[in-house]
Amino acid sequence: MKNKKIGVLLVNLGTPDSPKTSDVRKYLNEFLTDERVIDYPWLPRQVLVKGVITPFRARNSAKTYKEIWSDITGSPLMHHSLQLQKKLQLAFDNDPHRAGDDVDEYEVFLAMRYQSLGLSSVLEKMKKKQFDKIIVFPLFPQYASATTGSVHQLIMKSMADWWEIPDITFINSYFDNPEMIAAYADAGSVHGIENYDHILFSFHGLPIRQLKKASKDNGCNYCQTVPDCCQSMNEKNKHCYGSQSYATAYAIADQLGLSKNQYTICFQSRLGRDPWMQPYASEVVEELAKRGVKKILCFCPAFVADCLETIYEVAEEYQEEFVEHGGEKIQLVESLNDRQVWVDCIKNILLKNS
Repeated sequence: MKNKKIGVLLVNLGTPDSPKTSDVRKYLNEFLTDERVIDYPWLPRQVLVKGVITPFRARNSAKTYKEIWSDITGSPLMHHSLQLQKKLQLAFDNDPHRAGDDVDEYEVFLAMRYQSLGLSSVLEKMKKKQFDKIIVFPLFPQYASATTGSVHQLIMKSMADWWEIPDITFINSYFDNPEMIAAYADAGSVHGIENYDHILFSFHGLPIRQLKKASKDNGCNYCQTVPDCCQSMNEKNKHCYGSQSYATAYAIADQLGLSKNQYTICFQSRLGRDPWMQPYASEVVEELAKRGVKKILCFCPAFVADCLETIYEVAEEYQEEFVEHGGEKIQLVESLNDRQVWVDCIKNILLKNS
């Protein structure tokens, strides 16, 4: 059988081009005006984002980006994503079990949903390669409309006018992939689980209204009627971001041999006054400190690359809050970034979907 040319498209969220206020404002405007991120009608969304949020938020966000920015490698999220792309390409190129003329050829691309390495421009490069198949791999383990859904929507829109559309596979989620779970557990074990009083699993939050919209699409009324419905997975909520997040945390906890009273699952990065997924991470951190917990080990399994939300929000802001209320140390478990176990995990998922 003739070998196929397969294009792999890794997609992450994106990052400002620099920590300058103007670049941060540009990034926030593009990001927050996405209809799947702030799901308001077009005109109110534009007014809210460009007239209220970014004029006040851009300057403060620029200061925090400066805190995590490297003079050598720049944005952590971009750096780790680029390194992941390179290592994944090497993993395919140097695999001795995949040598020969009848083996499929893989070429790995990286795109960002917002700003530089834009998705549409990278797709145009891939179009010229005339791939037999394209596999889209969003770097978000749990499906959410605001992340994976936005990526898939833009790809379908960008390819709508292609006369020749190759075979396309969209990886939707991999929240319970055993290799990924083992990689997160190993990353935490490096710090010595026994050295901490409590384990935190902090996921990026979403507005409750977005969970309810998704549940209506799936014919699931749990978000409307059942308290804490996301804490267990069933046939109706199996695509829900909340249930997938809990499933990821449970799997890592099980891998580490943790009992229920040893860990808490919470949600961070709330924006605006509308109710978001709870419990809020900042409130959990404060409560744990007041209970006498001194040392916390914090996993962030919604982020596969370290970024503002992990390096600054958890390791800096929550650390300050924790100490303020009597705690001592929050240790961030580093994201998977470009660790070889993560590279191998992605490779195996891609091979299964080729």
